[in-house]
Amino acid sequence: MKKPEKIKKQIRDTIKEVCNGSDALLIGLTGGIATGKSTVANMFRELGSVIIDFDMLARNVVEPGKPSWQLITDFFGNEILFPDNTINRKKLSGIVFKNLLKREKLESFTHPFIWDEFIKQVETSIRLYRSAIIQAVVPLLIEGDMQDLFIKNIVVYSSPEIQAERLMTRDGISMQMANKILMAQMPIDDKIQYGDFIIRNEGTIEDTEKEVNKIWQKLKQIQGNGTVLR
Repeated sequence: MKKPEKIKKQIRDTIKEVCNGSDALLIGLTGGIATGKSTVANMFRELGSVIIDFDMLARNVVEPGKPSWQLITDFFGNEILFPDNTINRKKLSGIVFKNLLKREKLESFTHPFIWDEFIKQVETSIRLYRSAIIQAVVPLLIEGDMQDLFIKNIVVYSSPEIQAERLMTRDGISMQMANKILMAQMPIDDKIQYGDFIIRNEGTIEDTEKEVNKIWQKLKQIQGNGTVLR
């Protein structure tokens, strides 16, 4: 779901305030399922980048007892909980998958807290290293219309055929199921239109590392102008 411009402006203004006086550079990193986003993100981390993983933020904000968890359980009921009170994400996803209103409600319970946590982690990163290159790893970066919140966006690309093969190997599923999962997502060939940099993660690890290193050098050059947002 796309964010209203008012909310995006608030996020953008907060990021500017947090980054003020630093040389920090915020970039977005995304891609399709099984394209190798985590692999590429870790390569950048080895070069000195900070990773803020939105999947991890989404999990952290719904831990038992946290405000987001309370809002979700108040609305959806305790039947979405495991015995240890953690949220059964698969069951909750099944509920909201075909119900737009409930999906929007769920997003309203989680997104503000995810962004709050993101800002806190940006603050911490800059406090520790004022020239940080911070990569926000956001699987739904394009779908959520968040690409203009970052100075540059990197899209990790693998062909749909390779995506399907990796899904089959990783999850032990059939080709039919793998293709069904891919069909439910924004095609990777559409996503790359939004990327300032495209990393083709289809060959050897060494091939991908070469692409990452080239982009890293370009990011270091961009960092000198002091711009944190578009």
